[in-house]
Amino acid sequence: MKFTRFLIPALTALALSTQAYAAEKLRVGYLRVMDDAQAIVAYEGDFYKKHGLDVELIEFTSGTDLIKAIVGGQLDTGVLGFTNAASWSSRGADLKVVGGAQHGFHAIVVREDSGIETVADLKGKTLASQREGSTADTVLRGVVLKDAGLAPGDVNVLGVSPQVAVQSLVGNRVEAAFLFEPQARIAQLVAPTKQIYEIGEVWPFPCMVVITSGEVLKNRKEVVWKSLDAQRDAIDLLENKPDEAAKLIASYFIAEPTLKTKDGKEIPREQVISDAIKSQTFSPILTPQEIERMQEIADIMQSQGALKTRDGERFDVTRIVDLEWQQARKL
Repeated sequence: MKFTRFLIPALTALALSTQAYAAEKLRVGYLRVMDDAQAIVAYEGDFYKKHGLDVELIEFTSGTDLIKAIVGGQLDTGVLGFTNAASWSSRGADLKVVGGAQHGFHAIVVREDSGIETVADLKGKTLASQREGSTADTVLRGVVLKDAGLAPGDVNVLGVSPQVAVQSLVGNRVEAAFLFEPQARIAQLVAPTKQIYEIGEVWPFPCMVVITSGEVLKNRKEVVWKSLDAQRDAIDLLENKPDEAAKLIASYFIAEPTLKTKDGKEIPREQVISDAIKSQTFSPILTPQEIERMQEIADIMQSQGALKTRDGERFDVTRIVDLEWQQARKL
C-alpha cells in the first residue's frame, strides 16, 4: 500500500510531464529555397530540439498554399514572403509577422543566346518567375520591370515554382528567369546562362519573414518565441559557418552528391550550397528601415489591385507586425 501511495503521484507527475512535452509540438512550413534555409537548418541541426520543441517541418510549393495552411489552422508558423500576410490580412485574416528571415536575393538569369543584356531587353521575351501575387512577382512587376521602363504587357511572365523555372530556362522554353538561390546558381552551372541583375544590390528588402496567426501567437506565444530562438541560432550558423550549414541542407536542393556542370565538371553539392549561402543575408530581426520597405511593397500591391482595403484606405503594415520577441530578446 505504501508503494502504491508513492507510485500514483509519481505516475501523475510523469503524465503531466508528458503532456507538457506534447504541448511543445509545432508545425513549421517552409519553401524549398535558400530564403527559407533558417527553418531547414534549425530542423536538421536540432536547434528546435535544443529549445525544447518537437517540430514537424512541412514543405509547400508556394507561399500562397503555405499561408492558406496557417489561416486554416493546419500550420502554426511559416517562413514565407511578407506579401502573403498583407494580402490575406487585408481580407480579414488574423496574421502576424513576428520575425525576419532573409533579405531579398532575386536574380535575373538569361540564356546566353537570348541577346538579353539589360532588364529593358526583356521586352517581348518570356520570363519564368513566381506565381502572381507572390513577393517575387510583386517586386518584379512593381520595381524591376517598372524601373526599366517596361509596361505590364511588355514581358510574358510565366508563374511557376523555382525548380520549374530552372527547367524551363535549361530547356530553352523561356529566355530568362527571376530566381532565388540556389536555383540561380544552379542554372548558371548547368546551362549556358548568365546573371544580368540582382534586386538586392539596387533595392534591398526583407524577402522572407516568419508569419503566424494571431490565435497561435496569443495562445502559444512562448512556443512561437522558442521557434524564433531556434531559427536565430540557425541564422548564426548560416552567417558564420556556411560550410557547416551547407552539409545540413545540401540534399534538400541537389539530390545527387555532385552537380554536373555544363563543362563536364563534378562539383560537390555542399560546395554549391555553401556558395549560395554566402551570397545571402539572413537576419532574425526586422529593422525600422525594413518595415518602411515592407510598407512600400504593400503600396505597390495596392496600386496593382492585389491588396484591397475598406474604402480604399492605405494598408498599414504595422498592424500585422509584432516585434515583441526581438524587443524582449533585446536584438
